[in-house]
Amino acid sequence: MTIKVLIIGCGDVGSECGKQLLNDCNQDIEIIGVRRNGDQLPESFTRISADFTDANTFIEIIKQQPADFVIYSAAATQHDEAGYRSAYIDGLNNTLAAIAHWPQAPQHIFFTSSTGVYHQADHSWVDETSSTEPKRFSGALMLEAEQLLTNHSTPSSVVRFSGIYGPGRNRLLENVRSGKGAPQEPLSYSNRIHRDDCAGVLAHLIQAKLAGKSLDALYLASDCLPVSLHDVTQWLAQQLDVELTDLSMGRFAGSKRCNNRRLLDSGYRFKYPDFRAGYQELLKGVNTSHNDS
Repeated sequence: MTIKVLIIGCGDVGSECGKQLLNDCNQDIEIIGVRRNGDQLPESFTRISADFTDANTFIEIIKQQPADFVIYSAAATQHDEAGYRSAYIDGLNNTLAAIAHWPQAPQHIFFTSSTGVYHQADHSWVDETSSTEPKRFSGALMLEAEQLLTNHSTPSSVVRFSGIYGPGRNRLLENVRSGKGAPQEPLSYSNRIHRDDCAGVLAHLIQAKLAGKSLDALYLASDCLPVSLHDVTQWLAQQLDVELTDLSMGRFAGSKRCNNRRLLDSGYRFKYPDFRAGYQELLKGVNTSHNDS
């Protein structure tokens, strides 16, 4: 029997997750990718062009694509309150409305959220049990979307990703290359996860469910080494052999340290357990492209 995985908002992370499932899962898998321009999806996917903010058309399309698993992995195209509400509340509502038309409910729904729901700014450790009182609209709307899914009758898991980096996400590298870094004081912890591990976590959880394991309703997905932004930029400067002349780089979010113990206890093993492992790979590609130019 073919296991169908429907990925709504199938961008960078969703596409990598689908590819990992097709490569690694020991069952017959069909990946149904949905994005505004389905032609941008891998050819190995069933590719669907649909806009989750266009309620009527989207629901009509998705209600004809029953699947065993659903990943809702939207990204806001405009970074204001209206854009976040459209992507995370309206789009998720439209997805749940479409699923209601399926002959049977999916085995599990996954929602990719963010550690932006945490408000802590005192360098403390946070995990799935920590309080969430986000001060910014982005975190508040993400938390509202999490609750929307949690209240739904279908089994589900929310996966809160920390700062995602990886191929094509080179802003920090380019800032450091231009001499910009973060100050040592005030101390500001940062948390990150490589794109491949974002995808890996989702693929791992689906495979765990297929193996008959029970899933938690919430996972915090961040690598194994929270570290100050100062230390990250200093290390990158050494790797790039540049001098940091501007130490004014700051962060919008509070300073906290993300604990991934629940994810590790589920059996997931990070491909890039810390920022050095992940950035070493990126630096190879960045250095090559600069040498070529």
